[in-house]
Amino acid sequence: MYHSVSEQEAQQLQAGLPAEQVIERMADTFKTLSDPTRVRILYLLSRKELCVHDLSQLLGASQPATSHHLRLLRMLRLVRTRRAGRATYYTLDDEHVLQLFNCSHDHVIHQDSPPE
Repeated sequence: MYHSVSEQEAQQLQAGLPAEQVIERMADTFKTLSDPTRVRILYLLSRKELCVHDLSQLLGASQPATSHHLRLLRMLRLVRTRRAGRATYYTLDDEHVLQLFNCSHDHVIHQDSPPE
């Protein structure tokens, strides 16, 4: 028995849940973004398309470590690549990734601001 929702409301709420596959992919996205280095990568890529070499220099990380993070971000379609000769450039996959980043940033900044 539910405490604050009727049986009908409970059924409506349960019926509105996203498909299990969607829930799993959303959870995978948040797990991937739980790493501070990946958040830094998204920040940098939200400002400019960059290659692995430039990203590793900006992060102060090795190229293999940076490539590993980029591979995970790419697998979840948070970043995409563009080839230019021998170089591969990375950028955010689409506007939704930027919105996700910005919403997260704004939420944290809002939490840190003094109450009104």
